[in-house]
Amino acid sequence: MVNSGRQLGYLKAISEGLVQAMEKDKKIFLMGEGVDNIRGVYGVTLPAYKRFGSKRVIDTPLSENGLTGFAIGAAMDGLRPVLFHQRNDFMMLTMDQLVNQAAKINYISAGKHKVPLTIVSFVARKVGEGAQHSQSLQSLFAHVPGLKVIMPTTPYDAKGMLLSAISDDDPVIVLYHWIRTEGDVPLEAYEVPLGSSKIVRSGTDVTIVGISAVVMDALAAAHELSIAGIDAEVIDLRSIRPLDERTILESVKKTGRLAVVDTGWKNFGVSSEITALVAEKAFSFLKSPPCRIGMADTPAPAAPDLLKSYHPDREMIVAAIRQIMHLIE
Repeated sequence: MVNSGRQLGYLKAISEGLVQAMEKDKKIFLMGEGVDNIRGVYGVTLPAYKRFGSKRVIDTPLSENGLTGFAIGAAMDGLRPVLFHQRNDFMMLTMDQLVNQAAKINYISAGKHKVPLTIVSFVARKVGEGAQHSQSLQSLFAHVPGLKVIMPTTPYDAKGMLLSAISDDDPVIVLYHWIRTEGDVPLEAYEVPLGSSKIVRSGTDVTIVGISAVVMDALAAAHELSIAGIDAEVIDLRSIRPLDERTILESVKKTGRLAVVDTGWKNFGVSSEITALVAEKAFSFLKSPPCRIGMADTPAPAAPDLLKSYHPDREMIVAAIRQIMHLIE
């Protein structure tokens, strides 16, 4: 990545990627609840709607499973639909179509039928969303062979990974976060490969694998730990499935320690998968047991005071690292 000197916000980077993809390929269209309204899915779909109109940016009824089935059929017929769900929580209503159709059609047709479907959704990590609107469900989707799941952290990756997802011939679920960040984003179209993670801070003492928004907390924790003489390496996972095993394993072999920070629950989640990977393939390099940091093992509270102890943050990461470095009991 070469710095372009052009700063763009996270949501605007997504918008720009959508418009550029649609300009390049007339087979791409957007659909979803509210994609054409005055907010346009938090403003993300409005530029595409203004540019291409209602024939290619299609407002839909509240029928998540039906919409997903429609999009799968369109994909099988040669189009490249991009389906928006405003919360990943709402995708629970699409699971039959996702798991039993989109994920399996290529396999059960012996490769005769492709499903180039991109599903875009958001994980709401903010005050007041409550138990049914702020879940982080990537591990449910990533459990299923045939589905690809990505979680871009930076504006650069938000655009580049979306363009890769849209050009992919498999169904890809793109889960975006809510943190309003800015970063370097080239004006031209570009792709960031799926299945690749990125080392965003080099270090020698401990590997921190972060997922989505918590990568920013991990970087803040690494800075604080550096003051105490602990040199942390931070990996932005970016791609949940396919998983970049090589980058994780090479980092752990160098540092000998692992902490995985997830936006979801740690039990039966992505952090468990990464910990198992390291235990199976790099166990002899470990100097201390790996640790997992995730949401508290309860549904999400709506109250601000409770949320402070619910989502992983810098303080939780620092405490966990100090423990596996044997600095605290």
